[in-house]
Amino acid sequence: MIMWLLLFTCLFWLIILIDAAIGMRKIDRLEDVSAEMFDDAPLISIIIAARNEETGISASLYSQLIQSYPALEWIVVNDRSNDRTREHIESSRKKDARITPIHINELPQGWLGKNHALYQGYKKAKGDYLLFTDADIIYQPDTIEKAMNYVKKNDIDHLTLAPNMNVKRFWPKAFISFFLFGFSFFKRPWMANVDSSKSGIGIGAFNLVSKEAYESIGGHQAIKERPEDDLMLGVLLKQKGYKQRMVTALNHLEVEWYATLKEAFVGLEKNTLAGLYYRYSMVALAVSGVFITHVLPFLTLFLNSELVRMLSILSIVLISGVYMQTVHKMTKGALKSLPVLPVTALLFIYCIARAAFLTAYRGGIVWRGTFYSIKELRQKN
Repeated sequence: MIMWLLLFTCLFWLIILIDAAIGMRKIDRLEDVSAEMFDDAPLISIIIAARNEETGISASLYSQLIQSYPALEWIVVNDRSNDRTREHIESSRKKDARITPIHINELPQGWLGKNHALYQGYKKAKGDYLLFTDADIIYQPDTIEKAMNYVKKNDIDHLTLAPNMNVKRFWPKAFISFFLFGFSFFKRPWMANVDSSKSGIGIGAFNLVSKEAYESIGGHQAIKERPEDDLMLGVLLKQKGYKQRMVTALNHLEVEWYATLKEAFVGLEKNTLAGLYYRYSMVALAVSGVFITHVLPFLTLFLNSELVRMLSILSIVLISGVYMQTVHKMTKGALKSLPVLPVTALLFIYCIARAAFLTAYRGGIVWRGTFYSIKELRQKN
């Protein structure tokens, strides 16, 4: 039985390695894009949803306000924060008149908070392009200029940038690297760059979309109860036939995302079940699949059978190859986490099981202090 599982694992990773090696070549780097000034730069409306972001929003806004791109406005939406987020936004507005603050006090029925906040921001936007970004992202000064240059040269409707995950502690960094590892080969982000494909992607750090395209898909109203709003925005745009590109921006965008393992486990509660269609049968399949393909080869290294050990070694070599082709190119310093990959796989299994248990126990998910029932989320999935 173990031998057959290892044969399956080897075949699985071989197929993934070939796919990733070919696919990752389709993803450009923003570092390779030239920064060029525009004679007639279209206005970009930067829309930020912020809920209890007092620790990072001022630094993020400052990095955006010094952008070299000349035609920008900001709509910063304070979504029912109970910390000092409002004061930080108002302080930034006093320093720069291009900022328009919106303060939301109540969440309408049928909406998730972030989705509603971004939609309210859109309604105030004047730009020909909308840039949806998170409140903790740090930008290099030429990021938006390069991004818009890429949009114009490639005649695309939607550009999403992958930031560097600058996580300072080892175990949170290792866990997030594993999450990106799985995301990279499971979601196959390079397919977003294939015009004939209907596979789309969006990343919350940077979703730049033409207003025309955004409005044609129904905006955030169309995904108002989707926790993975950033991803689904890209999926809808691609399914509607809009031209899309995903580009890495490791030297231009940076975010810590989660500083501790506990923060990561809590933060991923909302996405874990959404990615598994809120079905507990899918949870069982995901847990068993991750264990067999990511953990088992490391355990069977210690068995007496020479054939089993050889298959285990081959599996680990193939896993390492996929890791090199994907997450190594998606975030800096990921290779340091490769030796503990089976440990982070077990942590990920715990994360899935924890999210499933809490969702079942609560009858839904809690995101940013607001409860959303599993029944409603399934209906909108």
